[in-house]
Amino acid sequence: MLNRRAFTGAAVSALTLAAAGVSKAAASVVARNVVLVHGAYADGSCWAEVIARLQAAGLNATAVQNPLNSLAEDCDYTRRILDLQDGPTVLVAHSYGGEVITQAGVHPKVSALVYIAARAPDANEDYTALAKTFPTPPASAGVVHGGGYAQLGEPAFLNDFANGVDPAKARVLYAVQGRISDTLFTAKVTQAAWRSKPSFYAVSTQDRTINPDLERFMAKRMGAQTIEIPAGHLSLISHPD
Repeated sequence: MLNRRAFTGAAVSALTLAAAGVSKAAASVVARNVVLVHGAYADGSCWAEVIARLQAAGLNATAVQNPLNSLAEDCDYTRRILDLQDGPTVLVAHSYGGEVITQAGVHPKVSALVYIAARAPDANEDYTALAKTFPTPPASAGVVHGGGYAQLGEPAFLNDFANGVDPAKARVLYAVQGRISDTLFTAKVTQAAWRSKPSFYAVSTQDRTINPDLERFMAKRMGAQTIEIPAGHLSLISHPD
């Protein structure tokens, strides 16, 4: 397992390019672009602290704003941002966004994938069924439905989704959370980019939204270089370094 500095260096500074048909052992390239994909109950602003650090390191960082209506639409939004990049790009996701980069990560400009406490299904896999083979995390009980959309109720958001985040900041995140369509989680990815692209995974050991053991399972299955962070689900906010 990598320490945090080695993980960051490996994931951003000198990555292996694995285009379609090319193995994970392809020649190394330097990726200067980073595209960040948020998950459910969030928006692109959740990457603010990470973006500041990437920019300070001289990298070009762009956050996708997912509509959260369907997996297909979110993948289209991500591909549009990838099309704008001028070279090799690290594609990063948090939470549900992992499904997006698993599907859209076959894009030829993507040089590597980084999963932050994220879903990482295999092609045509029922992620919901997979998740049910592990103990149900507390946040699941706090989903509130209405009008064809869903959100996390305030107690679940603050205590389970944003555990470990400064309470004042967590309340702001609650106010800007992205509402998801009731059908968002029913779609299956049809391809798994992590099977052909170098992959990295940051496990949140105190996660109350995705079971940490499920995160470990997915990271191991994809052969990802892995780091464990003593954080809740929003490690990208509580531990941006």
